[in-house]
Amino acid sequence: MFNFTFYNPTTILFGKDQISKIDSYLPADAKVLITYGGGSAKRNGVIEQVRTALGQREVLEFGGIEPNPHYETLMKAVEVIRQNDITFLMAVGGGSVIDGTKFITLASHYKGDATDLLKFGFNRITNSTVEKVLPIGAVLTLPATGSEMNDGAVISYGNGKFPVMSNLAFPLFSVLDPTVTYTLPIKQVANGIVDAFVHTTEQYLTFPVDARIQDRMAEGILQTLIEIGKQNIDEPENYDARANMVWSATMALNGIIGVGVPQDWATHMIGHEMTALYGLDHAQTLAIVHPALLTEMKEQKAAKLLQFAERVWGITTGTDNEKIELAITKTSEFFASLGVHTKLSQYGIGKDAVDKIVAQLEAHGMTKLSETGKITPEVSRRILERAF
Repeated sequence: MFNFTFYNPTTILFGKDQISKIDSYLPADAKVLITYGGGSAKRNGVIEQVRTALGQREVLEFGGIEPNPHYETLMKAVEVIRQNDITFLMAVGGGSVIDGTKFITLASHYKGDATDLLKFGFNRITNSTVEKVLPIGAVLTLPATGSEMNDGAVISYGNGKFPVMSNLAFPLFSVLDPTVTYTLPIKQVANGIVDAFVHTTEQYLTFPVDARIQDRMAEGILQTLIEIGKQNIDEPENYDARANMVWSATMALNGIIGVGVPQDWATHMIGHEMTALYGLDHAQTLAIVHPALLTEMKEQKAAKLLQFAERVWGITTGTDNEKIELAITKTSEFFASLGVHTKLSQYGIGKDAVDKIVAQLEAHGMTKLSETGKITPEVSRRILERAF
């Protein structure tokens, strides 16, 4: 197992009616800006619940944060903060709203051009770059990204998607009430399950380093998602199924399964370019790229893929290669069972996309991807060709 430092200061308020508990986590004199997305959080009453819980505090609202949050939109929120002396941010929404709010707080008191905070690759911002941030609280309405309990965000600007990470951006607290997710469209529920699954495998399907706790926690998340994935589609108000989905998505990317182990993230980097070029949902790109990538890299990942086949999918017969291939097939079939396509052609995208996506990867410096850096543009091309 590799050396690691683990830090996660976010308090989780999990379960029914937990929004009402947030009052004690904010200063009494906080001036609050509620951030949200397209308006569903207002229509389903969640923002009203938050306002009620905030009591007599002064509260402003900023809506319209996109599913892939745009830099330009977020900077409008920064102006609201500066003009109104906001002291606390409340993100109400899914991962994109929380991601956007993290960037808002990093930019809110940054003295330079906020585009300085956007770089390709794994960009970590420290307090030597950003000297002051506003505390963030979050109410999660769409389980998927784990943003409610981590320090990362992905921001869209120009023709790129920029990962932004900073210990300064952890939410102070997050409310995870499974009941507020009952009204989500089935497509978003399915996307969330795929997102959580691939977040887990990006940290698990690499190479062995004898990290037994991390492996078994990752396997538990994957098994849980397989068990309750379709149930969440068919029974959207099954509290136990939805609660397990919500917590799986959080645990998949709050840092705990990624400590001391090699991590991949090539599926995400390739998928980001698909979203930027073709507007596909993030999870849709993961479902397309991941099985193709695992097939292309099965020799490099053989030991962990075999473990995945045996422990997660319960495949115990056949040669090692047959077990691995069946595990990849079952993974693809799992995504499809949720209604998420696994081929670019199913979205009407032609094979000319391969050249465009590879060109974007090269332009953005994504030329040595995966846990070993062996996914070059040529390997990315082969992965994309498999994705048809």
